[in-house]
Amino acid sequence: MRALTEPRLVLASHNTGKLREIQALLAPFGVACVSARDLGLKEPEETETSFAGNARLKAHFAAQASGLPALSDDSGICVDGLEGAPGVYTADWAETPNGRDFTMAMTRVWEALEAADAPFPRHAQFNCTLCLAWPDGHDEIFAGIVPGQVIWPMRGTHGFGFDPMFQPDGFDQTFGEMLPEEKHPLSHRADAFKKLVSGCLS
Repeated sequence: MRALTEPRLVLASHNTGKLREIQALLAPFGVACVSARDLGLKEPEETETSFAGNARLKAHFAAQASGLPALSDDSGICVDGLEGAPGVYTADWAETPNGRDFTMAMTRVWEALEAADAPFPRHAQFNCTLCLAWPDGHDEIFAGIVPGQVIWPMRGTHGFGFDPMFQPDGFDQTFGEMLPEEKHPLSHRADAFKKLVSGCLS
């Protein structure tokens, strides 16, 4: 497994929530993180059907365009009662002509579960796959998961995406109710990041 020796990398995302979270995770290792948006890089179309496939696509695109190592994150919520949907299409469920609306997306998930008469608890998993890619084409992949359930009505104003409807196992708060310092160590992204640290940063 290749070690990351460069002091700076690109986060292959325009998502400001992800940037804040990953900057906080990288800070103790002395690695500065700049977003693709800050460098004026476009986001490639996500054409793959797996988290790993989309993560690779985004990381290699940013690494080639910037000449720096690039870290991408492809993540989503997989709901058991919907046969794993939205899954890799999590962000697509939030798309509107005016941008992403996750309140609409969460409502759509719950209504689909109701229509399917899905049993309680309505189990779900947040999944995260990180890809660290270098300009020479090498990459490393790390997958993380946090199990829980989706609840309704949504609760909390912290976090982003589907956080207000996801309650991790062993907790009575949703990710949306947790402060960042409470959520980050529990998250699917943190799980994947621990593996990245072990493989490439330690």
